[in-house]
Amino acid sequence: MSADASPAAAERTAVISAALELFHEHGFEATSVEQIAKAANVSRSTFFRQFGGKEDVVFADHEVLLDEVRAFLADGRHDDPFAAVCEASERVFRHFAADPVVARRRYEIVRRVPVLREREIVTVFRYERIFDDYLRQSLPGLDPIDAVGFSALATAVHNHVLRRLLRGEDVAPDVLRTALVTASARFGIGPDADGEDDVVVAVFPRRMPRAEVARRLATELD
Repeated sequence: MSADASPAAAERTAVISAALELFHEHGFEATSVEQIAKAANVSRSTFFRQFGGKEDVVFADHEVLLDEVRAFLADGRHDDPFAAVCEASERVFRHFAADPVVARRRYEIVRRVPVLREREIVTVFRYERIFDDYLRQSLPGLDPIDAVGFSALATAVHNHVLRRLLRGEDVAPDVLRTALVTASARFGIGPDADGEDDVVVAVFPRRMPRAEVARRLATELD
């Protein structure tokens, strides 16, 4: 996430930090806006000028990151749209990896509160939708199924690696990059699919069960 040294940004950061600490200590439902404002040394009106409610505090980073992902993809300098989606996903991961203590605290809070878990699902879909829209606009001839499929792939791989970080593993951004390249290359697309694909020709009896065809192909291609 880009750095912003303005007083308003510093005040916003203080509110987020105070809120997460209170949510961690007392629980999300038991913490009031008044308690957050007092802990952050701001007025109640200042809190609501910056956030719509307590949920917005928990997901404040995502709102900024979603805007940054849109801006990054829209700058028009990407030669490979699939690689650009992967890089955008890495940028989001690097933000949370930069301060894993705060990221893990937020994760624990979200995990315990149903309404926050539902908000998280919606937020994940918003990233996926940005990727999907970008691929369709950048590659007009792309099959919509491929656009949504790759968007879902990149989002799911990102979330899998991020959860490893949030559960306490020491996961570097390079781990996500490798996972994204490997997963996308399996479909012949993405940042590691510049070369020509190998062509595999197989002949089987028409009566052979499809399950056996699949098994034999999997065995030969491993």
